[in-house]
Amino acid sequence: MDQRISGTKVITFAGAFIAFLIGSGFATGQEILQYFTSYGYWGIAGALVVMILLIYIVVAFITVGYQEKFEKPSDIFAYFCGKPLGMFFDFFSIIFIYMSFMVMIAGAGATLNEHFQLSPMAGGIGMAILVMITVCLGLNRLVEVIGVIGPVIVVLSIALGLSAILKRPEGIAEGNALLPTLELKTASTNWLFAAGSYVGFCMLWLATFMAAMGATANSRKEAALGGALGAVAFSAAVIIVALGLLANIAQVNGTEIPSLYLAHNLHPLLATGFSLIIFAGIYTTAVPLLWTVVARFTKEKSSNFVILTVVLTAIGTFIGLRVPFSTMVNIVYVINGYVGVLLLVLMLVKTLAGKAKGPPPEWIARLGRG
Repeated sequence: MDQRISGTKVITFAGAFIAFLIGSGFATGQEILQYFTSYGYWGIAGALVVMILLIYIVVAFITVGYQEKFEKPSDIFAYFCGKPLGMFFDFFSIIFIYMSFMVMIAGAGATLNEHFQLSPMAGGIGMAILVMITVCLGLNRLVEVIGVIGPVIVVLSIALGLSAILKRPEGIAEGNALLPTLELKTASTNWLFAAGSYVGFCMLWLATFMAAMGATANSRKEAALGGALGAVAFSAAVIIVALGLLANIAQVNGTEIPSLYLAHNLHPLLATGFSLIIFAGIYTTAVPLLWTVVARFTKEKSSNFVILTVVLTAIGTFIGLRVPFSTMVNIVYVINGYVGVLLLVLMLVKTLAGKAKGPPPEWIARLGRG
């Protein structure tokens, strides 16, 4: 069995995974606030659950992509669920991923508006143009670009979270006690459901992208190491940023971009720099989201690929700039997250059944036939 491992490739895979998940929700802090910080200490327990599940999920997606080298990356859904349910997840995920692209546009507009007081249209349209150009360059170039940016943003986010914690270490306990008195937007009725929903929407984002990336690996082990490293690093960043927000919960509550408050609290110039970092984080997620949708319907680098990229960018930008960012995160991510949980259950069944190939268990096939 080929076990060639390139350290550079492992780090690139991990970086691309991290960059894909950072997006507007993580980089702005809004996603972390709703899914983890709002539950206090239990939210940190939820982040640990997310870490364990993400390691399993991303290793499964990227190694199956290496092993099967699907003609279409979306075939990974049929691999785990059988054709009927696979078709459902395929089309549902495309709709959700496109809606998530709209969330990225809204986040870009909100970021520049909150710090620079620019019109949301300026940030949204600027982001849309950058994303459109990058998608037209193709997958290989895409992985190279976001694989470099992703780790940088995570390191800076961790540094910001740690600084917020160290500046007010007593704020964590104070914030946890204060939570019941605040009106916070939350992702679910309890921390465990929120963690499940978070993993669910991440899965629908990651499936086809990680399968396509896995097909470029030198070996199964290289793919698995890259995926696992990315999952651990991302989850660690989530925990640190969540604690940093908890230490300042009274101040960040009600803000569209909580991370900017943490940065501004350290130094106004840092807030300016971090707003640009957030913009880069949104870019690294918006690009593979849009690429995934366009690649589902057209062949990469064809004229139809370019045309569809331009059309979908325009439509997504038009819609994304008309709904408040925090509202889009709360609705789009949460609802679709629960559909992703069903995919997780089906994956676990296939894994536990020990069937690396062949049809899914009969009860899944019956469910898929309706």
